[in-house]
Amino acid sequence: YQTRTVSLDPAALNELAASIQAVGVLQPIVVRPVAGGRYQVIAGERRCEAARMLHHQTIPAVVRPVSNQQAMEMTIVENLQRLDLTCMEEARGYDRLSREFGLTQEQMAQRTGKDRSSISNFLRLLKLPAELLTLVESAQLSFGHAKALMTLDSPEAMLRLAHRAVQLSMSVRQLESAASQLMHPTPAVAKPERILDPNVREAEQQLQRSLGLRVQIQDKRGKGKIVLEYTSLEDFDRVLEMLGASK
Repeated sequence: YQTRTVSLDPAALNELAASIQAVGVLQPIVVRPVAGGRYQVIAGERRCEAARMLHHQTIPAVVRPVSNQQAMEMTIVENLQRLDLTCMEEARGYDRLSREFGLTQEQMAQRTGKDRSSISNFLRLLKLPAELLTLVESAQLSFGHAKALMTLDSPEAMLRLAHRAVQLSMSVRQLESAASQLMHPTPAVAKPERILDPNVREAEQQLQRSLGLRVQIQDKRGKGKIVLEYTSLEDFDRVLEMLGASK
């Protein structure tokens, strides 16, 4: 029932062992008695391992004669209070407390000291599409990104925006803005109709036919500019060649 999905980090264990060597074990581990006069660790696996590395014969411990179910629940709760869990590990920990021990979100909040709304968001995380969860698990998207995507209506919209966020390296704030725009698109503002002199419009059309591009002439009392819009490098090179400006 260990919430962490990775093994103990040797470097972190060495640091903890050095601290215990200097000042001792400041917080007792929690154990329960089992058959054969032995004890099973419920909370404090890292402290126990670090003390074992130092060849300590004893370690401060609180003995709790609890049932299997109580021990499992305590193990998960103790791990959920850690700061080094990934968001997916934390979400799965709350999910197990809900499914296997029947705890409500309010009860989980009381046991872990976490905010109930935060626990609710972690549980909602597990309902996202599997492909999106893979992006979160691989750290391509953060928990903040995932929360922004939760506001969308459909899994398809979530995945499209998630892949766009990864490709563009969007920040959480940028993704929130993009999701909000999808949910509440800004109404398109109708552009005022261009009023052109018939001669200017005719010249515009002739240039478009000659160049094979969209052309816009912006004329104001005989002064202005001609805008050529190209959609590919081939179009660009072709226009340069026609204008005699190619290399």
